[in-house]
Amino acid sequence: MIEILNSPYTIALIFFIIAFVYSSVGLGGGSSYTAMMAILGFSTLAIPLITLMLNLLVTVIGSFNYIRHKHARWNLILPFLVTSIPMAYLGGTLQLDKLTFYWVLMISLLFVAARIYLWQDMRIQLNISARAKLLLSLAAGSILGLVAGIAGIGGGVYLIPLIIILGLGTTKEAAASGTIFIFINSISGIAARLQYNRIDISEYLPMIIAVIIGGLLGSHLGAVRYKPRTMEKILGIIIVIAIVLLMRRLY
Repeated sequence: MIEILNSPYTIALIFFIIAFVYSSVGLGGGSSYTAMMAILGFSTLAIPLITLMLNLLVTVIGSFNYIRHKHARWNLILPFLVTSIPMAYLGGTLQLDKLTFYWVLMISLLFVAARIYLWQDMRIQLNISARAKLLLSLAAGSILGLVAGIAGIGGGVYLIPLIIILGLGTTKEAAASGTIFIFINSISGIAARLQYNRIDISEYLPMIIAVIIGGLLGSHLGAVRYKPRTMEKILGIIIVIAIVLLMRRLY
């Protein structure tokens, strides 16, 4: 089974599906790219850098599509970015041991699964001042940026449900915020990691081509056609499979 999965064409197909589904809901796919590479035994030093690069490719396309269709609300996005960018850079300079890295990834996947299957209709009405909302956004941005830089997962996987649960924006606005957030913080994380680690991009060309095509299709259809809840259900299936496979590797 692992030999089949290790085929570059099989990996490219899996990454295409991940990019397509994730980009349709405003995500880059970082958590699942990371999980897939961890399951296949990629170096934990290389995984975050590869994931951030793939996230960047998918979300630059997604950002364009969501902005073009006027789903981006800059007064919602900018406070998160202000604090997340330097923290993503800081996170990118940190090197986790293999076991800690896997557990950070597992917690991220479990969070996404819980959001899809347990908290899908949860909303919290915030009766607080504009100043308090700004401070909340700045604090959340710093935490999410740090996690994004450390694990290479982008951070949008946390930001999108946070915006929806707290009632800060619509589903489409949350998706637009998520994809722009991931794009900007991926740049910051890559800049930090390239100081300490380099990879040969040619080794990952099939994966890169696959996520570009998947990101183009998914973000376009997510912005103009697909219902977010439908795509979240498909995303949930991918996440559950990744959790099961990663647990097998951990135990």
